[in-house]
Amino acid sequence: MKTNPIRQKEPHLSGLDRTDRMLLRLLAERADRSYAELSKLVHLSAPAVHERVKRLRRDGVIQATVAKLDGEKIGCMLLSFIHVATEGWSMTKPILELKALADVEEIHTVTGDAGLILKVRTSGPASLEKLLSRIQEIQGVRSTQSYVALGTYLERGPMPEMPE
Repeated sequence: MKTNPIRQKEPHLSGLDRTDRMLLRLLAERADRSYAELSKLVHLSAPAVHERVKRLRRDGVIQATVAKLDGEKIGCMLLSFIHVATEGWSMTKPILELKALADVEEIHTVTGDAGLILKVRTSGPASLEKLLSRIQEIQGVRSTQSYVALGTYLERGPMPEMPE
């Protein structure tokens, strides 16, 4: 007797299944969801969801659970991106020490005219100017170019792709 083979879905490139990716999307949207709420949304039991989330944390897929703060409400009104042109590709210790400043949200090495791009949130133009001055004093920094955000329409971390 001949039977039709059961089609296995190909695994996602990330190694995560559809349920993992759905859980990650839900947690990325709102990290304070309970396991009970998540279980209803992904159609699994709360203990099964808890185990999946525990595995995703253990594997480093979920790196942290953080509160997303409103910059304006905490006095950080000015969102800016600073392109930093450096001498060579080497990251000096003083540049990496900028991560200790509360105003600096992100530091990225990039290709192009700048060696680094910083995402910063300051209380206003005067504090941005002070930060720029501090950056420009660092040995190896040739120049900076700043871009002040007038509005923000989307700001989020990475989101897992959902299969169709």
